[in-house]
Amino acid sequence: MRRLKILGSLLFVICSCLAITAYQVIRTEQAVDTPELTEAQVLKERETSRKFQKRQKQLHNAIADYFERAIASGDIVGAGVSIVKGDSIIVATGFGKRSVDRSQKVDGETLFRLGSLSKGFAGVLAAQLQAKGNLDWKDKVTDYLPQFQLGNPTNTAKITVGHILSHTAGTPYHSFTNLVEAGLPIESIAARFSEVRPISEPGELYSYQNAMFALSQEIMHKATGKEVRELLNNRFFGPLDMKTVSMDHNVLMKSTNVALPHTKSQKGWKSRPLKDRYYNAVVAGGIDASALDMAKWMRFLLGHHPEVMPKEDIAKAFQPVIALNDNNKYYQRWEGHQQSYYGFGWRIHQFQDTDTKIKTTMWHHGGSVNNYRNEIALYPNVDFGICVLLNGNSKLARTVVPDIQHLIQKHFEILE
Repeated sequence: MRRLKILGSLLFVICSCLAITAYQVIRTEQAVDTPELTEAQVLKERETSRKFQKRQKQLHNAIADYFERAIASGDIVGAGVSIVKGDSIIVATGFGKRSVDRSQKVDGETLFRLGSLSKGFAGVLAAQLQAKGNLDWKDKVTDYLPQFQLGNPTNTAKITVGHILSHTAGTPYHSFTNLVEAGLPIESIAARFSEVRPISEPGELYSYQNAMFALSQEIMHKATGKEVRELLNNRFFGPLDMKTVSMDHNVLMKSTNVALPHTKSQKGWKSRPLKDRYYNAVVAGGIDASALDMAKWMRFLLGHHPEVMPKEDIAKAFQPVIALNDNNKYYQRWEGHQQSYYGFGWRIHQFQDTDTKIKTTMWHHGGSVNNYRNEIALYPNVDFGICVLLNGNSKLARTVVPDIQHLIQKHFEILE
């Protein structure tokens, strides 16, 4: 889309200006080895820096105004917001309150429950394990979980790791989500699928899951000998310095900077308790993080931490596996939308500008759990990402990604 192209150019300018600022510091430290700039060059650098600072302030003000208006109108209680471009974190901040009943504000390190944004961590972790030879998308589920059965033995033998990570195993929509929410161990849920009648051959039909998807954490455990929390901490959260992330209800309860969940009625928003749900199914919905954590995560996904995982290995999680058709989903109404697919823990959307016919890819997922509602969207073509975490199940989540994209384009369309 044209807006994405403009937005990519904008954020490139922002990061270029940051680089200029860094260069000026280095140049000062290395003055002995570097020729002095002419007065005209110094003035030009200062003007470039001034324009950058002005645009950066305008960007922050525009985003703040957007969320403050949403708060004032009662659309949301609080939000954690991240924007990254390349290896630069442009925005990682918060707006509104952690609880409608209290005065504490949301900031960049306020924790939110991620819900199904957790699935994206699982897909990338599985891609890393595949790259290292620990497992393969084509491995049979029964190779790791012999108690698993779905349909007859012939059907069961066809179901692979890739099928459960792409929601194409053939199970009815949200099979056994109730067992996940009841807190049953995932290994015991695996044995219960013998009670389920398949609705399709493996790989033929997309049907969104939590319990089936969560089997992937047990498979990764069997493949490595390490539980998924340890894998995620050691391979991603530690190396990426994601300091506030958690995967445990008790840890969340002891945290001092948490956005409480909310529900809305005719009387307005009401805070709700933090529930101990989905921490048995970490990869399906049991990760908690802040806006700053998510900024670091997006920067990594865009390939700017090759020492943690090479970009080409990350890309394997974003392979389109199955088309998402005729679902009438909110993201299918975003401007320029052409087609959506599901990969491994991620939705992959294709957009096309109606005028230029330029095609753009978006990696995306939504998430909701315990009355939180979240959105993450990355644009690999132009190397930037947006993440919004809300502590209430607000309709704003349906449009917040394109809204932010349009906001940036509106305020920075003319780049001198």
